[in-house]
Amino acid sequence: MKKLSLTAQIGIALVLAVIAGIILRNQASFVSTYIQPIGIIFLNLLKFIVVPLVLFSIMAGILSMNDISKVGKLGLRALIYFMTTTLFAVSLGLVVPSLLKGILPLIRINTEAAETIETPHLSVMDQLVNMFPKNILEPVSSMAMMQIIVIALFFGIAMVHVGEKGEMARKVTLSFNDVVGKILEYIMALAPIGVFCMLTPVVVENGPAVLGSYAALLALAYFCFAIHAGVVYASAVGLLGKISPLKFFKEMQPAMLFAFSSDSSVATLPYTMQCTEKMGVNKDIGRFVLSLGATINMDGVAIYLGVASVFMAACCGIDLTMSQYMAIAFASTVASIGTPGIPGGSLALMAMVFASAGIPVECVAVAAGIDRIIDMGRTVMSVTGDASCAVVMQRIVGKKL
Repeated sequence: MKKLSLTAQIGIALVLAVIAGIILRNQASFVSTYIQPIGIIFLNLLKFIVVPLVLFSIMAGILSMNDISKVGKLGLRALIYFMTTTLFAVSLGLVVPSLLKGILPLIRINTEAAETIETPHLSVMDQLVNMFPKNILEPVSSMAMMQIIVIALFFGIAMVHVGEKGEMARKVTLSFNDVVGKILEYIMALAPIGVFCMLTPVVVENGPAVLGSYAALLALAYFCFAIHAGVVYASAVGLLGKISPLKFFKEMQPAMLFAFSSDSSVATLPYTMQCTEKMGVNKDIGRFVLSLGATINMDGVAIYLGVASVFMAACCGIDLTMSQYMAIAFASTVASIGTPGIPGGSLALMAMVFASAGIPVECVAVAAGIDRIIDMGRTVMSVTGDASCAVVMQRIVGKKL
């Protein structure tokens, strides 16, 4: 008998948690005493792996871009394009749910026992100063994610610049990245149990209303996906790529449908290359840009991390400050670039983003229930964004190359 995939197991756990929560609504003490602690164990393991995961995945991501300098204008401009669209994606993911949260059905998440990372109300300059650590150990012990990201950026860039002298550090970093990825796989194998044990108390407290909240989060995410594709990507291919947006989306349909069903931008690469070639993109340009995009361009992840952060903060009754919005924006941008291509990677990075803004990490288990459905849309966004970049790069540097 074929073993169920992790996403299928999490989906079943979600359904069982709703059923169990409705049945045990009058047994709240039993649920909090015997079921919720198991979920807390899963969350503790998730928190334990977040710091090494972010540290090594970002450094490994920088090391993987070592060949960009050899490509010159194409690599630099493609990187600028990806960063620009990611900034639009993060902004969209924060603005839209902030405007609509007053009319959304929200579940109540009890934060009395939840562990949060305190984020003091600071000015913009204070927030900027606090991004840079004064020692390397304190950010790790206190889960100061912004400082950990800065540490990873410095070490990753330095390893690229020192070249052969940093080869040993490079090998050690990539090796640790693989080890951390394997540990994350072990932890995510417990995700169905963790989701069930963390979601059941939420259903006990909120009842069937949790389903309406899930539907709202799902609709909000896909609404933002549609806006980003219809405005940012359509404008880019139309104004910069000189291709009709309608033609672009029509030619991209095979790749977008495969991405939605396969949930993998890497597996969709052959389809994406075929679609871009039909639109006149040179094979070598397409191969480079699409491969680079599959590694570092995750606009869908950036959008959803912003949406989930604002939504879950509202569920917890947290009014986000400007400094918290900045923390979410920066952490989401870096996390979308460093998203590991393994099941559960986005959930671990969601914990990192939540921690950076002082949102209880326990909310990750709540969001995990529908992560698979949203991930299908995230993959379509990534594939479409990669293709739009290939079209634009063909127009800008195609003749020069």
